[in-house]
Amino acid sequence: MTDTSTQDRVIIFDTTLRDGEQSPGATMTHDEKLEIASLLDEMGVDVIEAGFPIASEGDFAAVSEIAKNSKNSVICGLSRAKVGDIDRAWEAVKHAARPRIHTFIGTSPQHRAIPNLDMDEMADVIHQTVTHARNLCDNIQWSPMDATRTEDDYLCRVVEIAIKAGATTINIPDTVGYTAPAESAKIIRMLLERVPGADDIIFATHCHNDLGMATANALAAVDAGARQIECTINGLGERAGNTALEEVVMAMRVRNDIMPYQTGIDTTKIMNLSRMVATVSGFPVQYNKAIVGKNAFAHESGIHQDGMLKSADTFEIMRPEDVGLSETNLVMGKHSGRAALRSKLADLGYDLADNQLKDVFVRFKALADRKKEIFEDDLIALMRDTTSDAEHDTIQLNHLRVVCGTSGPQTAEMTLEIEGKDCTTTATGDGPVDAAFNAVKELFPHDARLQLYQVHAVTEGTDAQATVSVRMEENGKIVMGQSADTDTVVASARAYINALNKLLIRREKTKPQDA
Repeated sequence: MTDTSTQDRVIIFDTTLRDGEQSPGATMTHDEKLEIASLLDEMGVDVIEAGFPIASEGDFAAVSEIAKNSKNSVICGLSRAKVGDIDRAWEAVKHAARPRIHTFIGTSPQHRAIPNLDMDEMADVIHQTVTHARNLCDNIQWSPMDATRTEDDYLCRVVEIAIKAGATTINIPDTVGYTAPAESAKIIRMLLERVPGADDIIFATHCHNDLGMATANALAAVDAGARQIECTINGLGERAGNTALEEVVMAMRVRNDIMPYQTGIDTTKIMNLSRMVATVSGFPVQYNKAIVGKNAFAHESGIHQDGMLKSADTFEIMRPEDVGLSETNLVMGKHSGRAALRSKLADLGYDLADNQLKDVFVRFKALADRKKEIFEDDLIALMRDTTSDAEHDTIQLNHLRVVCGTSGPQTAEMTLEIEGKDCTTTATGDGPVDAAFNAVKELFPHDARLQLYQVHAVTEGTDAQATVSVRMEENGKIVMGQSADTDTVVASARAYINALNKLLIRREKTKPQDA
């Protein structure tokens, strides 16, 4: 094991707002990005990769605003190995108290073939662009994209060039989730041993989860000498996602005997941030997800329950309160007041202004009249539906009545408000949801393709709220719509309409380029 007696601090670099947002359908609004960045800053994240400024005006504005508002974290902007990208990234982050430029280029044979550069030509590009970045900012991170499939000799060569050009952090990305823990560690050790100047900079690791080994690969790299982990909340990210922040932080905390590394993360904020990211991204956390999943601290087996009653550490290696969970689940109901609702929502990570609370309270009371008990997951679903800012949407659902049963046809009578004008139709379909979707399409014709329709009950019982997720695609643009209601058909229609409203917004924007 690496001697960590004098270098046991691991920098946590969160890229939820950049790599996480590249998950198809996970686009976040400007205000949502600012809110997540604020929570990350409070949590103690060392570096926040706030976005990819050259990708769009919206991304630039969000990164710039986050940079101006940050209090503790380094604020980083991503750029390709292009002067224009680097200049744009600097313009976005330069107002931060601690700015960073992160520039990258693909160095594997597969990626060198894309710009048709040979090894020498690419080496020149790396030298020129890293030098340019360092002339703007004294905190430069450089990444050889697809490093784990890059030839060892060439990887050492370009890392040395980047260090000599002024890079202060060298990130080694497993861009396609190809590597394994032993190999991940071997690469870091090789670079530390072979590259001149390697002892003077920080090595970082960025692991994707395509083979389910992202967290293991990241921790193996740290054990070999890397001192920065790039990760996201809930492991959000392209394809199968990234190393999950909560997993690496809690792994180091729980297994400090074999991984004696420290971070500055306040772990009690993990659960609130996980729920917030799940809400705004539209990517629900799977029940059996490590640390933050609904079942992470649940026990059904009689043997496990008996052991838990006698001593919690028989079957739990961490305490729920370590990640911000309370031991009891406060049940809310129709007799609960505004103060109780505000307090409970604050516990769940939602800080509402008075006007927002007033609107949510009305919806809460309406839900309480239909459900006997309202649990935390009900409130999260309610907030997910509330934060859609529906009053400003082009399309709004005003009325829906469905007829269904064993005797067809199933029909949906619907009234939509489209750009302020009420439109009504009656449509049929193969079931009530299909009928409702057909009614929407009759009133608002479109060519968007339904890619996913998913329903799950957020709590138990026949009066449980249904949360419906709808993913739609139009001309390469993918959006996720969500809604929650005790009536599954109503939730379905609203989710479908929510997705359409997002597509209308996306039509007006330039599609961001992939990193």
